[in-house]
Amino acid sequence: MHSTHHPGTTDQTSRIRRTKRWLTRRSHALLSSALRGAAYATGAGTVGLAFWWLENNL
Repeated sequence: MHSTHHPGTTDQTSRIRRTKRWLTRRSHALLSSALRGAAYATGAGTVGLAFWWLENNL
């Protein structure tokens, strides 16, 4: 008779659970960091575009 239990499955499942718990705990910090990065990138792009426009139109 063959067993359906795979020892590697529990290790992978516990790793996934640990990762999900870590992400849940860190979700606020991760979201805040991502939004801050997007704001900086948008601001830098806007400033760069403004300087490019000024150089080409003056």
